[in-house]
Amino acid sequence: MILALSPFYRDTWVEVSLTNVYENICNMREYLGSSTRIIAVVKANAYGHGDLEVAKTAIKAGASVLAVAILDEALALRKGGIAEPILVLGVTRPEDAVIAAEHNISLTVFQEDWLQKTKGLQTELPLNIHVKYDTGMNRLGAKTLDELRRIALAVQENPLFSLEGLYTHFATADEIDTIYFDKQYSKFVEAVDMISSLSIEVPIIHCGNSATGLRFPTKLFNAVRMGISMYGLSPSIEMKNILPFELKEAFSLHSRLTHVKEIKAGESISYGATYTAERNEWIGTVPMGYADGWFRRLSNREVLINGERTPILGRICMDQFMIRLPREVEIGTRVTLIGSQLNHTISIDEIASELHTINYEIPCMIGNRVPRVYIENNCIVEVNNPILQFVKQDE
Repeated sequence: MILALSPFYRDTWVEVSLTNVYENICNMREYLGSSTRIIAVVKANAYGHGDLEVAKTAIKAGASVLAVAILDEALALRKGGIAEPILVLGVTRPEDAVIAAEHNISLTVFQEDWLQKTKGLQTELPLNIHVKYDTGMNRLGAKTLDELRRIALAVQENPLFSLEGLYTHFATADEIDTIYFDKQYSKFVEAVDMISSLSIEVPIIHCGNSATGLRFPTKLFNAVRMGISMYGLSPSIEMKNILPFELKEAFSLHSRLTHVKEIKAGESISYGATYTAERNEWIGTVPMGYADGWFRRLSNREVLINGERTPILGRICMDQFMIRLPREVEIGTRVTLIGSQLNHTISIDEIASELHTINYEIPCMIGNRVPRVYIENNCIVEVNNPILQFVKQDE
C-alpha cells in the first residue's frame, strides 16, 4: 500500500482493518442469532480506532444501535452523518437533555432527581431513556428494586420520556470464576421481572458486554453491547483459549526510518546515556515517541523491521526513538510497532503485558498526532489526520 499521497507529513501511522471489524461483528451476529441486537460500542474514539469510520462499518455489518460514553461523542457521530440510534452510557447533565432529544440521542438515567430536573423539558421529540440498574459494579445505576421501580414509573408516566431500555453491567464476565457474575445476573433477572410485573414494556433489555456475549449467549435478553471484541481483542487473557470464534485484530501501528547511521563501540544513545554500544552497531531513528502514546516504559521493547525483531535502544524521546538494526538498511524502511511482518507479530496483548495493563488501553493511548489509515479488502479507503482536520480526497 502506497501512503505517499496521504494527507499527513510524518511517517508514522495507524492502520485500521475495517474488514476485520466487519468480520468480527458478523461472526458475533452468526453466533448469537438474529434475535439479539448488536449495540456497537464506539466510545473513546472507538477505542482509539476512529469512531465515525468504525460506526459506519458496524452499521454495515448489522449493528442496530451505537453506544458512546458522553453526549459530545454522540453529537460528533450525528455531525458525521450517523442517523442510527445512539445511546450515551455515561451521565448527561439534566440541562443538556433537550439537546439529546433534539438529536434523537438516548440517555442513561438512574436518579429520581434527574427526572425532576428535566420536568420542564421543551422539545418536539420525546427523550429516549435507558434506565440502568446497579447489580454489583457499583459505578452507575439505581441501587434497589424500589428505587428502580419509582424511576421506571416516573419515566413511563411522563409523555416527555420514552422508556427505550433497561440494562446493567457485569464486573467479572471476563473472569473464569462465575460466582460474582451469577449474583449480578440473578439480581438483573429480578429487576426485569419486577418491571414486567408493572406491565411496562421495554423494547431493549441488555446486560451483556463482549465477554458475556462470547461466554453466556443465553443470558443476554435481546441485545449485546459489543465493545472490545469488535476490535478483534479478547476481553481478558483468561478468555483467549475459550473463545467461540476467532477474533481478528483490527489495529496496527507503523512508522518508517528517518535516519540510519553506524555508531562506534563506546558511544551512547539517547537521554541519560542509558545504552552504550559494546561494538560497532547500525542504528535507526523512528519518528514516534511518548507524546504519541509510545511511553518511555516501552524503552526495552522490540519492533519489527524487514520481518525481524529488533530492540529499542536507550530512552524513548517525546517524538522519536532509536533501534538497533540487524544491518545497514535504507532510510524509509517500514518499522512495525504493533502488527505483523512476514512470520513475526507483535500483538496488542504483548504490549499490554509489558505495561502491566489490559489490551483496551493500548489503542486508546495512541494519540491524535498519529493518523488513522483505514483498510478495506487490502485497499486504503480513507485517511483521518485529526491534526489537520481533513481526510484523503478522491484522486
